[in-house]
Amino acid sequence: MGEMAHQTYPSATLYVVATPIGNVTDISLRALHVLSLVNAVACEDTRNTATLMGRFGLHKPLIAAHQHNEREAAQMLISRLQAGERIALVSDAGTPAVSDPGARIVDAVRAAGLRVLPLPGASAAVTALSASGLVNDQFYFVGFLPAKAKQRENFLGTLRSVTATMVFYEAPHRILDCASALAAAFGPTRQVVFARELTKMFEEIHRCPLSEAEAWIKADGHREKGEFVVLLEGAVPADDENDAEADRILQILLAELPLKQAAGLAAQITGRKKNALYDRALVLKG
Repeated sequence: MGEMAHQTYPSATLYVVATPIGNVTDISLRALHVLSLVNAVACEDTRNTATLMGRFGLHKPLIAAHQHNEREAAQMLISRLQAGERIALVSDAGTPAVSDPGARIVDAVRAAGLRVLPLPGASAAVTALSASGLVNDQFYFVGFLPAKAKQRENFLGTLRSVTATMVFYEAPHRILDCASALAAAFGPTRQVVFARELTKMFEEIHRCPLSEAEAWIKADGHREKGEFVVLLEGAVPADDENDAEADRILQILLAELPLKQAAGLAAQITGRKKNALYDRALVLKG
């Protein structure tokens, strides 16, 4: 903590503070120091934040700043920042403004010419990626899928050619629907990772092909509980030189054969990977 005394923490600044996603000891020393310095804490749920801060002996005025009052809260926070105060912004878990409230507040504060200072820390998406074993230099953060089946189906159709690892957040009561929709949109062979209850006592990280996803969830009733990060393997990058010829062969075969059989036969003809041709066939049929 002695290092903290030698750092500067300017006034009239909004501090965006990441908080633990489950394990309370994942909070950073810097986050604790800033939370002890600020004049107030803007938070998603005052009860959750009060509990977190109480565990570290911290007590500050709390300001509700959630998805239903974000614009109004931003104006009030700007007034206090302009008066020279330090304000911390936190969400219930993880990094504010990433599939959590906070982005509108940060945007408004910056537009008012005030300083925003981020304190990095826990992020469910990055935590899941680090333990997934999906080898890819890129990831595409999707967040929550649409709740309605048709909207979800249409949206997933736009992602079939994405080569980056895709990152979804999902609620427990929709995890089966999510697994089913992913299998329908991307086929049975893509790898998927379910990261459940990250950093908590019942943390579970499971990787399998999409063909096995629903069965894995149904095998244990506890797997429909807790918050999920779902990671989906990206599409195999296409070989541009052979695209036109592969498409021509696939279109001929798709006119006569089921999708899986057409992809397998096209792989034998072209020498390309079956998974890549299956993904391409999905796009052509879609």
